[in-house]
Amino acid sequence: MIFITAKFTIKPEYAERWPEIAGPFTRATRNEPGNLWFEWSRSLDDPNEYVLVEAFRDGDAGAAHVNSAHFKQAQQDLPQHLAHTPKIISQTVDQDDWSELGELAVK
Repeated sequence: MIFITAKFTIKPEYAERWPEIAGPFTRATRNEPGNLWFEWSRSLDDPNEYVLVEAFRDGDAGAAHVNSAHFKQAQQDLPQHLAHTPKIISQTVDQDDWSELGELAVK
């Protein structure tokens, strides 16, 4: 799978509304057949930072995502709300879901 983590620093005046602002893009991406997950979290340290954790089935699904109409629309709509260009880590990993964190196993 393609596993991606991205950090978005939102302009302070939009930070509270970011889930709503990114909502159409989020919903459309989650509906893509190759999307495994697309989850936003807000930083505990910086209220203007959101972290996106997403995964796609494979490279073809990732390509379909970046070539979709909703991705192109997000490229037009979202940057005006950002303080700077998001930071990203994108890797291909040999698995298709989350693994358990054995060091903190719940018994």
